[in-house]
Amino acid sequence: MRLCSLLLICFVLTLACLAQSTPAKTAAGFSIDNIDKTLDPCVDFYQYACGNWLKRTEIPPDQSAWVSFIELDERNLVTLHDILEKASVNDPGRTPIEAKIGDFYSSCMDEKGVEAKGLGSLQPELDRISAVNDKANLIDAIARVHLIGPNPLFNFYSSPDLHNADQVIAYIDQGGLSLPDRDYYIKDDARMTEMRKHLAEYVTQTFTLAGQSSTQAAESAQTVLRIETALAKASMDRTLRRDPKTRDHKMTRDAAIALAPGFYLDRYFAAEGTPGFGELNVSNPDFFKQVNGLLDSESLDSLKTYVSWHLLRGAAPWLSQSFVEANFKMRQALTGQKEIQARWKRCVELTDGSLGEALGQKYVELTFGPDGKQRMLKMVDALETSLDEDIRSLPWMTDETKKQAKLKLQAIRNKIGYPDVWREYSSLTVVRGDLLGNFLRANEFESKRQIAKIGKPLDRKEWGMTPPTVNAYYSGSYNEIVFPAGILQPPFFDKKMDDAVNFGGIGLVIGHELTHGFDDQGRKFDPQGNLRDWWTAEDGKEFEQRVSCVADEYSNFVAVDDLKLNGRLTLGENTADNGGARIALRALEHMIADDKTGKEGQKIDGYTPEQRFFLGFGRVWCEKRLPESARMQVTTNPHSPGRWRVNGVVQNMPEFQQAWGCKAGQPMVSANACRVW
Repeated sequence: MRLCSLLLICFVLTLACLAQSTPAKTAAGFSIDNIDKTLDPCVDFYQYACGNWLKRTEIPPDQSAWVSFIELDERNLVTLHDILEKASVNDPGRTPIEAKIGDFYSSCMDEKGVEAKGLGSLQPELDRISAVNDKANLIDAIARVHLIGPNPLFNFYSSPDLHNADQVIAYIDQGGLSLPDRDYYIKDDARMTEMRKHLAEYVTQTFTLAGQSSTQAAESAQTVLRIETALAKASMDRTLRRDPKTRDHKMTRDAAIALAPGFYLDRYFAAEGTPGFGELNVSNPDFFKQVNGLLDSESLDSLKTYVSWHLLRGAAPWLSQSFVEANFKMRQALTGQKEIQARWKRCVELTDGSLGEALGQKYVELTFGPDGKQRMLKMVDALETSLDEDIRSLPWMTDETKKQAKLKLQAIRNKIGYPDVWREYSSLTVVRGDLLGNFLRANEFESKRQIAKIGKPLDRKEWGMTPPTVNAYYSGSYNEIVFPAGILQPPFFDKKMDDAVNFGGIGLVIGHELTHGFDDQGRKFDPQGNLRDWWTAEDGKEFEQRVSCVADEYSNFVAVDDLKLNGRLTLGENTADNGGARIALRALEHMIADDKTGKEGQKIDGYTPEQRFFLGFGRVWCEKRLPESARMQVTTNPHSPGRWRVNGVVQNMPEFQQAWGCKAGQPMVSANACRVW
């Protein structure tokens, strides 16, 4: 399943260590102590709202950034750690779920056992690749690696049909890179050149640890870099991929096979064990055409080296310490992270990633009950009402499109806290003391679960995140917003805080996700989740003019040094931030107006409700990030840095300027304010 929007980042969030972050944990939730009152909010609101937080906060050494999501992740991590420590005690009284998550975690924590096995557990899979004697047989080995680990050469997955969202179909897509983005291979600036050097060193070290001579390992590294550079050149730019129409290429199975005969796709599908199907979506046909030539020109041995590398790369964090250290050294180069996380944190994260809805059941029991779900549903209802009013009042949209927009809004499904039906893991074998085996079997279990969906009706009850996850998303194909229990805590939502702060926190996040249904990507999907243009031509042009304003505005913001944001890459998230702020504030104003006691409109700590709304918003995005991480974010992340998620929004809002008494000409008053929703 592909998610159209994640609130924070496309990569899995790295969990941090609470014990190592004393300076950073001093203000987990909202507090006026975070504010730097010596500054003028109309000059730099982000610095005003976060100034004292920024002064006293340090990035923990096992993190590359520090922001609310990671703060909250740490607190959740402690809860999950306690659950898993208790479940890992080999007690015959454990429930089946406790036994499965406990044994999985225990195996991960067994460092001596992992060290003793070395590469032994992975060797049969490496031998399978080594034994391949022709390129037709190589696709069987690639299919096997796709099942148990990463995705060398290309990606294969199931997802809703773009034109019939009720049906799941097969997709093949570009893939096969080790570095975060194609730009790392094809740009020749100092930063990208350095990263390619680090990758070559990492590949060399890994193959040396796997038994190759230093000379052979260095040659293997050059082979990997050469093949991945060719894959990168054939790949579509991630900004272009934001438009779902660029990834809409449904064709017959026979046509896909004929498109790139060197991939032996018919044989690949058989090796993957797919159900029978006659059509699939080829997200980037040009990639397969170009890489087909690469498969012809590269030797069998070179291709085997490349596939072996990806198997080793995927397993490295769960092999012996020398592999773990080599893997972390590469991560350091990319993100600047100074220390590797403690093993127990990595093991908690792995268990959540592999058995998330089993572990999530225990997490929900401790942290999130039906009352929390009801409070959230009430807030979601208020935000949907606010968005409906916003759409009806738009001066630039015709009545015909407004009617269609209302239908889509009414059709959005809300998933709050945890699934109604928990995932079943009984067929996944977990063996105590076999970390790598458990890891590979869990990967295969999930791969086969996804493949089995092909040709079946879409299960709209399924979740794309585990309950402890500190994140949220909107899916265009599902037309739904999803809020796991993990994010429904301070500073996003705090039951002890006034409504103004909560609407600026989780309320704005809800508004953000709702707006994704109507951003530059989401607007192209109809109420059922089909890729269909339901806009009049006139309204479509009006929309594009307004989002172009947002794209141009954010493209002038500096992220780090002289590196500016990519306003087109971040367009959807920036549109959602701006729209989410407006509809959340509108919902708050309704609550204040409906309050017969007048209590909701009173000042607290000297700030009006509107001011506290914006302060709550600012607190959520207080952020520190290492320079390496900041540069990688600009290249790969569709979200703007925290400073611009705040200042970029408020400078477009007359409501902010009124709340804080800002005057024309001040930095937080845009002379050419952008507005879509």
